[in-house]
Amino acid sequence: MEEVRLLKGNEAIALAAIRYGADGYFGYPITPQSEILETLEAERPWETTGMVVLQAESEIAAINMVYGGASTGKRVMTSSSSPGISLKLEGISYIAGADLPCLIVNVMRGGPGLGTIQPSQADYFQTVKGGGHGDYRLITLAPSSVQEMADFVSLGFDLAFKYLNPAMILADGMIGQLMEKVVLPPFKKRKADEEIPVESPWAATGKTADRGRNVITSLELDPEIMERKNIRFQEKYAKIEENEVRFEEYKCDDADYLLVAFGSSARICQKAIETARKEGLKLGLVRPITLWPFPKNVIAGYADKVKGMLSVELNAGQMVEDVRLAVNGKVKVEHFGRLGGIVFTPDEIVKAVKEKLI
Repeated sequence: MEEVRLLKGNEAIALAAIRYGADGYFGYPITPQSEILETLEAERPWETTGMVVLQAESEIAAINMVYGGASTGKRVMTSSSSPGISLKLEGISYIAGADLPCLIVNVMRGGPGLGTIQPSQADYFQTVKGGGHGDYRLITLAPSSVQEMADFVSLGFDLAFKYLNPAMILADGMIGQLMEKVVLPPFKKRKADEEIPVESPWAATGKTADRGRNVITSLELDPEIMERKNIRFQEKYAKIEENEVRFEEYKCDDADYLLVAFGSSARICQKAIETARKEGLKLGLVRPITLWPFPKNVIAGYADKVKGMLSVELNAGQMVEDVRLAVNGKVKVEHFGRLGGIVFTPDEIVKAVKEKLI
């Protein structure tokens, strides 16, 4: 039987994690994502599903607890907001370098530095371009509704275990604080402590089918071995790019101009499209659901069909670089955004199209 609740985006993530059968959450409070930890503490899942919920002494401690939990094959996660993710980056890089799965939630706020507690999308570079050191990638899901905040918990975990790679839900503060009706997923049976998840044979045997012995470490002093390891990473990332691109198209069939936006920006773009079409201006929208892997081929396919593209983001212009790379100069691409936690209106988007593209 479906369970329908009125929830904030942050609350939806917490409840979905319990229902998915997550083994552990390790986090630290920071606005605007603190409700994830608060909701987990209020629900007390350690009494019902056995899920461990722990407020660590810092963001750095939290991500290293995730590292330890992931190394035992458990379904573990953390959450934070932009400056907190900055503190976690070393641990995230270690987890990626050790071929371990986990789920990370980033509910973005403005920066740089401590910045503001208002919504932002300025962590695109930090997440999609790697963030921490080394040639690694994060599978990155960008929800644009509270329902997707819930749905992407299971999707993020499943992709993380499929590819033995960290996955991130990259939401902005507006989606985290937004309250909407949500259909919660059914409870999934959690693995008993004495069982090892079938996705995680290394936790029991120290080996994987394709690599043999797998010591849980990202350290390698032999440069030739380290190069081979990095080549294997790139092969894994190529498989993810081939198989896991997700996106949504809205009124693109007859569009003269294309908007590209994710998260809350995509919601506002849909209203802007309705407004523009009443004026006879045909706009369409491509919403990347996976920011990595980025739907570059989809966007490239519109380069010969539209007169221009506008990357709409709550930042100074980050995703626009990937849009431009995708179209390879075949069509004009501009950026529109607001900074400092100010959220643009649909009318401002329409005005930007007229000023920058027409």
